[in-house]
Amino acid sequence: MMISQLNYLESPGISRSYAITLLLKRKTKGIRDSGSKEDEADTVYLLAKELAYDVVTDQEKRLGDALAKYEGKDIARFAKALNISNSEIDKKICDGSHAKGKKNEPNNTSIDGYGYYNEKDPQANKTAQCSGLQGTSAGKRDFSLSKFANDTRVEKGENWPTGYMNEGGGNKINVKGEANSNAEAVAKDLVKLTHDEKTKVAGLLAKTIEGGEVVEIRAVSSTSVMVNACYDLLTEGLGVVPYACVGLGGNFVGVVDEYSTIRL
Repeated sequence: MMISQLNYLESPGISRSYAITLLLKRKTKGIRDSGSKEDEADTVYLLAKELAYDVVTDQEKRLGDALAKYEGKDIARFAKALNISNSEIDKKICDGSHAKGKKNEPNNTSIDGYGYYNEKDPQANKTAQCSGLQGTSAGKRDFSLSKFANDTRVEKGENWPTGYMNEGGGNKINVKGEANSNAEAVAKDLVKLTHDEKTKVAGLLAKTIEGGEVVEIRAVSSTSVMVNACYDLLTEGLGVVPYACVGLGGNFVGVVDEYSTIRL
């Protein structure tokens, strides 16, 4: 995969600088402009925001830090969208045992589900830490990001970006985890997805949290193309698949190698 940076510079039509990432995937099926013939061609994904870029490039630490900047309601909205559009991907997130879900229990012994922070009432065998399940309960696709967000009240601003673990003896969920523990756990699960799954997640992140700035371009036949607002393509001979909305237009010039810098 070729990865290049497109930097939006200050100009009369642009109020501030934008950093855009161009991802070029080799040898995928392209569609000619007439729509009458398929051939082998490159596929270009334009990912205009940090979360989407970090997902597809496996930047786990950066992704965790970026997720932590968003409010719980944003994460909950993404979780709901993921559950509706790709429930099987949803079930691969917060279904693990790699995070600390119970105090003084490295194996998260007896933790078999999610609950919410509560100083008063016990919640037997529950945790508010994503992927803080015991090994025998994890990996069965019984849990998901959407279920985690719902059960831990993420939409209400609770347990995000930092989770709470089960205290142990009293079964209350009242022990605060390490800073950004839930954001980091979600990031770890996201980067474990397959390439195609990450592409789908990147699109959803862009549309539900970051403003919907993803476009897919097929059958690239020129080193210079112009992509206008949403998915209008101004160069002839290219076919565009409206995966989402790109936003500001840009000129892709001289994509040569992995470290190319492209300027407007």
